[in-house]
Amino acid sequence: MTPVPPPAAELTADQARRIALRAQGFLGAPDRRAGVPGVLRHLGAVQLDTISVLARSHELIPYARLGAVGRRTIEDAYWSDGRTFEYWSHAACILPVEEWPHFAFRRRSYRARPQWNHDLPDGAYDTVIKQLRAEGPLTATELGGAKNGGEWWDWSASKVAVERALMYGEVVCTERRGWKRVYDLAERALPDAVLHDDLDDTECLRRLVALAGQSLGVGTRADIADYHRLKAEQFDAVVADSGLVPVTVEGWAKPAWADPAALAAEPRGRHRTTLLSPFDSLIWERARTERIFGFTHRLEAYVPRPRRVHGYFAMPLLAGGKLQGRVDPAREGTTLVARQVSLAGRKAVAPMAEALVEAASWVGCTAVRVERVDAPELREPLSQEVARVLG
Repeated sequence: MTPVPPPAAELTADQARRIALRAQGFLGAPDRRAGVPGVLRHLGAVQLDTISVLARSHELIPYARLGAVGRRTIEDAYWSDGRTFEYWSHAACILPVEEWPHFAFRRRSYRARPQWNHDLPDGAYDTVIKQLRAEGPLTATELGGAKNGGEWWDWSASKVAVERALMYGEVVCTERRGWKRVYDLAERALPDAVLHDDLDDTECLRRLVALAGQSLGVGTRADIADYHRLKAEQFDAVVADSGLVPVTVEGWAKPAWADPAALAAEPRGRHRTTLLSPFDSLIWERARTERIFGFTHRLEAYVPRPRRVHGYFAMPLLAGGKLQGRVDPAREGTTLVARQVSLAGRKAVAPMAEALVEAASWVGCTAVRVERVDAPELREPLSQEVARVLG
């Protein structure tokens, strides 16, 4: 790790928490005029995931910040007018199209790496490119089938080929259709202004570190590097030229960096009360979540049922700028079921009820049923408050 210059500011833990909330769009009036595209530009990356309980995670991200924006509106904002592309950032993410040049370093790395321990039949890659050129945007199924008994994840040769082309940057995913990637040639799908790999690796990394710092407000080396899955040494190589400034944060054992704009004005405004996707960039880095909010959260979807503590897709409750509990939701017809709820205390009852009712309305449910609460004495007060909010 490179030496850190003297800190430009000393932040209290509370200041750091509020800076992080504002940077992530949870403190202050939401920019409704910018809408979903504004949320994406502000965050820089929205993670995709296959799990859908209330909705898929990429839908939950703008909902958490803007409120009950229409789900069709969200999808159209992501996948229309060439605004975005899907690529490997924090994970598989939707990214603003203007960030295409910043990932040239990763595309170059993929082109240079070994072939993932598998080979393609001669001509398979070229065949996929020719088919896309001739027929326009296609899913893997339309390219010849995604799973045809191939060895690698049971992918067919055409699926392996088009995914390789995606990683290389010759092909781009411009939308999801029925959760299937729709592939097109980058030269056709992307605006000419961004369709280049002109930035060298250092400049790509410098820009991504700067953008991650802006999206987080304040963060440690690990926080900022993890935002776009950069290596620690990549962060070290460019942070001095990124525009971020070193700071200390009360209670943080490691050095931190902040976006100067985040330090320019005290973060104030209305706090959002909402349920968060476990893949929300506010909380996707678990060590950071514990450091900022004193809240330990783990996704248990892949944990065997008997070993789950909080449920399959437990969603943290954000209220008053703090994480005050969590709920494992499900849907039964037009009823949102709170299968398992944990609350920080009685004061969390009202915000949990508000968040449940708003989420229910957003996904078209007209009723909410509370099943289990970790503190049994709070089950009835929560049920009563839900009934009151429902009216």
